[in-house]
Amino acid sequence: MRTTLDLPDPLYRRLKLQAAKEGKTLKELVTRFLEEALSRQASGGARSLPLVPAKGRRILPLRNADLWELLEDGPSRP
Repeated sequence: MRTTLDLPDPLYRRLKLQAAKEGKTLKELVTRFLEEALSRQASGGARSLPLVPAKGRRILPLRNADLWELLEDGPSRP
């Protein structure tokens, strides 16, 4: 199937560069990325973090989503 995507120029350049590094076509790279993303989503999507027992805990209790936010975006709180 054919489709058209409007990608931001910087993203397109990154994709083309990555495809060239891997010796793949842009189509092959985008297809692989989409398949991987859909596969992760189908298998629960979220990466699970290890649970820390409450007893003896010396850190603030945070949900997995809070921890991933800290890891991916940095702290959003002062």
